[in-house]
Amino acid sequence: MNPSKLEILAYEDTSLGPLCLRRRELLSEPGTFVTEVTLNHEFLMSSYNTDSERAISNRSVEIHGGKNLKTLVGGLGLGYTARELLAHENVASVEVVEYLPPVIDWLRRGLVPLSAELNTAALNTAAHLQITAGDVYQRLLEKPQDQFDLIVIDVDHSPSDQLGETDHPFYTLVGLTKAKAHLNQGGILAVWSYAENSSFSDALQNTFDQVLVEPIKTINTLVGHEQTDWLFFAKS
Repeated sequence: MNPSKLEILAYEDTSLGPLCLRRRELLSEPGTFVTEVTLNHEFLMSSYNTDSERAISNRSVEIHGGKNLKTLVGGLGLGYTARELLAHENVASVEVVEYLPPVIDWLRRGLVPLSAELNTAALNTAAHLQITAGDVYQRLLEKPQDQFDLIVIDVDHSPSDQLGETDHPFYTLVGLTKAKAHLNQGGILAVWSYAENSSFSDALQNTFDQVLVEPIKTINTLVGHEQTDWLFFAKS
C-alpha cells in the first residue's frame, strides 16, 4: 500500500488490545476515502460497506411494527446502526452504550464520517440520542432499571468469536433470559454476526417467542466476492 494513501487518525491502547482508526483512499477507486477500525491488529469495521449495520436497525423497527419506540444499542462503532434508528419516525429515543471510551472520543473530536450528524443529534433534545461509556452485556445481565422496545447488539464478530479473551454469558440461555427482562412485551432483541451460529439460534429459540435469522448478502468490491453477514431477531 502506498503510505501516502493511508492516514492514522488515532491509535489507542485498550483493555481489548490496540485500537486504531485509519482513513485511506482506495487504490481501486481513486478519490474514494474510507474510514476503518482495527482492534488488536484485526479488521473490525469500515465505512465502505454498512449495509448490514443499517439493515439490523431497519429490520428491528419493521419486525416490531410499533411506534414511539425506545431503543438501546450496544456498540457505537462508526455510528451507522444508531444513525439508522434515529432516521425512523417510529423511534422515539436511542441510547448507545460503548465499551471503549476512545470510540466515543473519536466521535466527539469529529474523526469519523458521521461525527457532525450524531454530535448534533446528541445536543438536540428533540433527537433523543444518548451516548454513554459502559459494558452493555453487563448491563443486560443486571436487574433492569429501564425497559426497551428494541435492543440492538452490534459488538462482537459473532457469538462464537467475541472481542474479549474471556467469553461472556450473554449468548447463553441464562444470559438471554436476563436480557429479555430488559424488553417490553413484544420487544425485539437483535444481534449482528458475521457468521451463522446454530447454538445461539437454539438459545434464542428456547428463550423468546419468535426468532428470525436473516442473511444480508453484499458484493465486497474490495476483495471481489460476495459477503454474507447474519442478523438474529428475537421477539419477546
